[in-house]
Amino acid sequence: MRDVKWGVLSTAEIGMKKVIPGIQGSNGNTVYAIASRNAKRAADAAAQAGIPVSYGSYEELLNDPDIEVVYIPLPNHMHVQWSIKAMEAGKHVLCEKPLALKTEDIDKLAGVSKKTGKFLAEGFMVRYHPQWKTAKKVIQNGTVGEVRAIQGVFSYFNADEGNIRNIPEYGGGGIWDIGCYPVMTSRYIFGEEPFRVCALLERDPKLRIDRLGSVIMEFPSGQASFLCSTQLVPCQRMTILGTKGRLELEIPFNAPPDRKSQIYLSRGEVYQENFQLLDFDVCDQYGLQAESFARTIRGEDVQVVSLEDSRKNLKVLEAIFHSAETGKWENVD
Repeated sequence: MRDVKWGVLSTAEIGMKKVIPGIQGSNGNTVYAIASRNAKRAADAAAQAGIPVSYGSYEELLNDPDIEVVYIPLPNHMHVQWSIKAMEAGKHVLCEKPLALKTEDIDKLAGVSKKTGKFLAEGFMVRYHPQWKTAKKVIQNGTVGEVRAIQGVFSYFNADEGNIRNIPEYGGGGIWDIGCYPVMTSRYIFGEEPFRVCALLERDPKLRIDRLGSVIMEFPSGQASFLCSTQLVPCQRMTILGTKGRLELEIPFNAPPDRKSQIYLSRGEVYQENFQLLDFDVCDQYGLQAESFARTIRGEDVQVVSLEDSRKNLKVLEAIFHSAETGKWENVD
């Protein structure tokens, strides 16, 4: 079977450093073209990444009949517009998270996907990593008993005024950029939806984006809480606590593509040296995501992150912002 040909809409850093190499290293996929609104920038990026074709406009790439899938790493506020344009141009779409900034836009995207018959998925690459699949399996097997609590942290430091993650009009800020991950993975592990949330967000007085957030989500089966920040020391951790044991994911979100990932399993031990270590062979979660997407459009697989899943995640994020404004618990739906 011939490879799926991908086109990349923009020369964004996430694409150049992570997603494009992941696609290029995956089975059944080829990164065929890249576009920028600056022809030289596109040509330079193509030369750097070993991509055969470059375009000086997004429209030119969408008009290329050889391209089957478009990957969109544009700023958050442009995701809906260009996802629609790509589907209407006859392309399947993998779009970076957040897919949209309003729930009604997810509904609009779903309508276009249905009308055009083109797949659209949000780029939550972590859902394809074996460590999360294993964590889910361990829980389903009852190894840690009933899961009652999940705790997470995700932080990095970026105070650059010109960075798109720090521009509120572009959908910048910690919750949109990284808070969405502990929300999504908590929903995945519990296998259910939170019915209310409480959030405290601190905003940068100059940048106006949320730079520090603490969130509690109440699920039918228990509670999940997390801290996220765009102006703290880099840190990642997710801990899943059950009635008989716990799991700690060492690097739950930006899993390294060049060394093994690890989960610590405790059946009641307090000291880490007594934990059981579950390790995973080197893999690239962006490549695994691309392979799953390719199988989906070939009719061999079912896309892991559905539009309904994306919609439910966005409902939680909206409730988080609402709670931060009101200072109260807010219902998710």
